[in-house]
Amino acid sequence: MPALCRDCLAWHDPAPARHARCPACRGPRLVAHGELGRLAIAHVDADAFYASVEKRDRPELADRPLIVGGGRRGVVTTCCYIARIAGVRSAMPMFKALKLCPDAEIIRPRMEVYAGVSREIRARMEALTPLVEPLSLDEAFLDLSGTERLLGMPPAAALAGLASAIEHELGISVSIGLSHNKFLAKMASDLDKPRGFSVIGAAETLDFLGPRPVRSLWGVGAALAGRLEADGYRRIADLRAAGEARLAARYGAQGKRLAQLSEGRDARRVSPDRPMKSISAETTFDRDLSGQEPLEGHLWRLAVRVSDRAKAKETVGATVTLRLKTAGFRGLTRQTGLGRPSNLAEEIYGAAERLLGPELGSGPFRLIGVGISALSPAGADDSGRELFDDPQAAQARAERVTDLIRKRFGSDTIFRGRALR
Repeated sequence: MPALCRDCLAWHDPAPARHARCPACRGPRLVAHGELGRLAIAHVDADAFYASVEKRDRPELADRPLIVGGGRRGVVTTCCYIARIAGVRSAMPMFKALKLCPDAEIIRPRMEVYAGVSREIRARMEALTPLVEPLSLDEAFLDLSGTERLLGMPPAAALAGLASAIEHELGISVSIGLSHNKFLAKMASDLDKPRGFSVIGAAETLDFLGPRPVRSLWGVGAALAGRLEADGYRRIADLRAAGEARLAARYGAQGKRLAQLSEGRDARRVSPDRPMKSISAETTFDRDLSGQEPLEGHLWRLAVRVSDRAKAKETVGATVTLRLKTAGFRGLTRQTGLGRPSNLAEEIYGAAERLLGPELGSGPFRLIGVGISALSPAGADDSGRELFDDPQAAQARAERVTDLIRKRFGSDTIFRGRALR
């Protein structure tokens, strides 16, 4: 059985005795597995990403519980591991999180900063393989098949080196799952957080999956899990015993997928071209709002956030979506098309403002959100903007200047008057 030292990247075959340190550097972080040299599909997941970036940038918070989120009526975006020990979890209402961890430091998300760190992580991934499939800012699949000769080391060693480089150069840690398909690689990355490196080989797949709850399957949320458990399927082994035909008859296409996952089968390839469907931002108010001016102020700030993210991804959208939630928790979603795809804050805001007007009578509201969809690469539909006397061209140039000022001197350096509403 081979082993890899995650500290010095030394490869040992056979592995040192159980619980021994690395013979090369005396480091304790050895990972040993019979298939370690053959597996090439990985899931890389940043540990408590937003919170880790904030602690990196504010070292005085290193030993304090930290929650990234906003407002007593908002939700936890993410939290550090100290806060998790107290019971805080992502998507938890802020008031509940603060009851569990009253001493926590609360920080509003800085999406533009996280996006920048994400780009740096992805650049390091793409230096290993072109087959990188991002799932979000903080996680991605990698396929390192066939890279051993180019990199001069097995995929497992390259991944350990990636984790070390991210930690030492960017100041945050990642956990890695290594397996023979995407489903199992993602499951493996959750086994030993933070700073984990876990392996699930083909030979152990069925034994590994069998005793685990159906809720641990990728894509099985609370509603589906409840239905499965009510039908007597509590463990993954129960699904496997039922067989594909029975599960498909009961749950349709979803049942067929469950049967395949229960056997550890996942034929999906790592695809670097997986399209992004939308870019959005929303906020939950500390108190219900109904006035047009304060709602439009929030709408403008959200439009700027969406615009910044779209520009960072060099993406434009043809559809604008407004999302509202009333004080009575009724959700309202409205959409409209733009004349041509855009990522300009002014155009996103203008379309969303027109959608908001007719809905003001449905307030007060506890949440407002805005997003763009029907995405395409920026520049794909801009051929005529700079050639004619187009008001949008002047608007785009003015917004680009504003963006440069905010990037250089800070996001609060320059802003529209409506941002004060």
